[in-house]
Amino acid sequence: MTQHAEREIFLPIALCDKKGNLNPEAIGFARRPIIDSNLSGHFMRKKKWNYWCVYGEEILFSATISHMDYAAVCFVYFLEYETQRYFEKTILIPLGAKVKMPTQVLETIQYKNSEMSIQLTYFNRETHLTVTAPDFDGDPLHAELTIAHPKDDDSLNVVIPWNRRTFQFTAKHHTLPTTGTVKIGNRTFTFTPEESFAVLDYGRGVWPREATWNWGMASQRVRGQRIGLNFGGKWTDGTGMTENAIFIDGQMTKIHEDVLFHYDRTNFMHPWTIKTKFTGRVNLTFTPFFERVAETNAKLIISSVHQMVGYYDGFIQLDDGKTLHIQQMLGCIEEHVAKW
Repeated sequence: MTQHAEREIFLPIALCDKKGNLNPEAIGFARRPIIDSNLSGHFMRKKKWNYWCVYGEEILFSATISHMDYAAVCFVYFLEYETQRYFEKTILIPLGAKVKMPTQVLETIQYKNSEMSIQLTYFNRETHLTVTAPDFDGDPLHAELTIAHPKDDDSLNVVIPWNRRTFQFTAKHHTLPTTGTVKIGNRTFTFTPEESFAVLDYGRGVWPREATWNWGMASQRVRGQRIGLNFGGKWTDGTGMTENAIFIDGQMTKIHEDVLFHYDRTNFMHPWTIKTKFTGRVNLTFTPFFERVAETNAKLIISSVHQMVGYYDGFIQLDDGKTLHIQQMLGCIEEHVAKW
């Protein structure tokens, strides 16, 4: 038994109808960011985020601007692989009135106050990611990264329908070559486009009060090829849509089958597995070396993220019958439980 093939969308389309409910014509996936997330209504239920994760040779660097309808949350974190030095800075903006979330995937977005400034400027097929913070773990932080969006690259843009009133549009853009520097105190980390790759997770949707998801991803150069992995679980199960795909030198292979994440909730540092539900098409083991825990417990928002950094091993069968072998591929995997 296998799942049906998902519908592919080729022309620009609006996510919502005039009432703010899901436009049935938007259900499917696209290889280009052509879905306009024109969310309206559904007060308190709309969730929007632009999350960037950049894999450098020495550090992982991440910046996010998000809006939960009653508050905006901006956060920046970094992890130095070798020493496991890690720091995260979060700013909560009640009501989030000054934070404007664009409706297109590749559009400029920014937030600035005295503690931290995050600018994500999109221009001419590049995202310029600039972050400054005068006090980042006791040091000044200045990040200046240029993220290329290669012209012919595919991206994963998929609409997940729970029903007409709860739905999510997610865009996952992988293996984006990144140039620049991240300066923390007197240390400078350099990013080169041959070995440094950014991942964009763009989300716009109307969510139920409680949600749980798994997400596994990686973007690295493997044996001379740019390889991106993207797998999601729990939140898409049973919807007829998945966010499962692999990217090889910018070309996406969509995997229409649900995947199952197996892991030890009493110890997230134990190895995880990702396997396709019905076939042996995806068979990956993820071995963590670092656990990022992000807990929010404000009366309205309860959120718990366990994001692991580690290595993927295993294989994925491609459409042409060939097998993609994955060995020691740096990436992330997570469980997110939200009551929002």
